[in-house]
Amino acid sequence: QVQLVESGGGLVQAGGSLRLSCAASGRTSSRYALGWFRQAPGKERESVAAISWSGISTLYADSVKGRFTISRENAKNTVYLQMNSLKPEDTAVYYCAARLWRDASSLSATRERWNYWGQGTQVTVSS
Repeated sequence: QVQLVESGGGLVQAGGSLRLSCAASGRTSSRYALGWFRQAPGKERESVAAISWSGISTLYADSVKGRFTISRENAKNTVYLQMNSLKPEDTAVYYCAARLWRDASSLSATRERWNYWGQGTQVTVSS
């Protein structure tokens, strides 16, 4: 089992920046891909970004490419999401997710393929 705890959400004006963090605990001796998803009111949970165990490979939703950056520090069992040039449509609850790393196919935007989830952190972008 892996436990994930997100932090760093808040209220920011359009054009501003936020940095989300997610700390993993528990069975962290295994290798995991880590990802960020978000869910706006009345919408499905969608993939935002994901990163491989090594940190070399990343995956981004088209809507955040060029604005968001995912990174990780394995020594700290932590994944980050740097969000710049925020827009009101980025408003959502952001969730950290983890799944066991096997190969490149482990980097997935499909929500059902991720096994562990955090409780989420609210990000609100005002216009």
